[in-house]
Amino acid sequence: MTEITLLDGGMGQELVHRAAGKATPLWGTQVMIDHPGMVEAVHRDYFAAGATVATTNTYAIYRDRLEGTPYESRFAELNDAAMAEAKAAAADFKGARVAGAIGPIKASYRPDLHPDYDEAVKIYREKALMMAPMSDLILCETVVSVSHARSILDASLETGLPVWVALSVDDQDGTRLRSGEHLADVLPHVGKAAALLINCSAPEAIKPALDILKTSGLPFGAYANGFEKITLEFLGDKPTVDALSARRDLMPEVYADHVMGWVDQGAAIVGGCCEVGPAHIKEIAERLRAAGHTIV
Repeated sequence: MTEITLLDGGMGQELVHRAAGKATPLWGTQVMIDHPGMVEAVHRDYFAAGATVATTNTYAIYRDRLEGTPYESRFAELNDAAMAEAKAAAADFKGARVAGAIGPIKASYRPDLHPDYDEAVKIYREKALMMAPMSDLILCETVVSVSHARSILDASLETGLPVWVALSVDDQDGTRLRSGEHLADVLPHVGKAAALLINCSAPEAIKPALDILKTSGLPFGAYANGFEKITLEFLGDKPTVDALSARRDLMPEVYADHVMGWVDQGAAIVGGCCEVGPAHIKEIAERLRAAGHTIV
């Protein structure tokens, strides 16, 4: 029927689960240091499940996140290591692509901490240009405000690669960004993106958000998270993932039901975010093929 790009699922949470150690503010970055090769293994599992895009484990690798840790001088090294593990996994799967992932500066879901435009562009530019040589596209993740969208897109476009912008919306009102701004207000500022997505939001909030993205005329899609809620503890300073709990009702079959609904709305890019694992992606791949779609 249609061609669908199938993204992978969550990386950071999957690494934490597999490493089974105590959570730290460095999330998946710490796991990568302690368990070399585990990132590549996760990428391979997602490709084997049917994903065609590897989202690199670079979301939270920023100079400010590394400050005060033993790794503050290893910013470039850690970014390069994450990119290399994704490329190594992709090399063994025909047609696989690598999406260089750029998360928010300072913290997730905190538009109040985001720097002004000029400072943000400088930070995002450094990261995007560093990842570009090993990326097929740049994926700007968990974008929570209009200002955030403007700066991260403008910086990423300097790579010359396709840029996908993934916006995160309020879990109770998918028509609003997590900043409280209307999702529609971001559209005039992201016209140069290659695709628009909704990510790291409750699956139930995605449908109304996609109705808005559809009006942009750009390819669109979504990949939701599986958290019960974003807790106040997680919105504090230097949070750890143990401040968040996974939903027990979001089994692969249930999550795939949501995804197929998004495809019915016209979504051409789907996948999963935090707490969505290889089993979920496998179920989605099987459902897409059964419905006559081609995964690209």
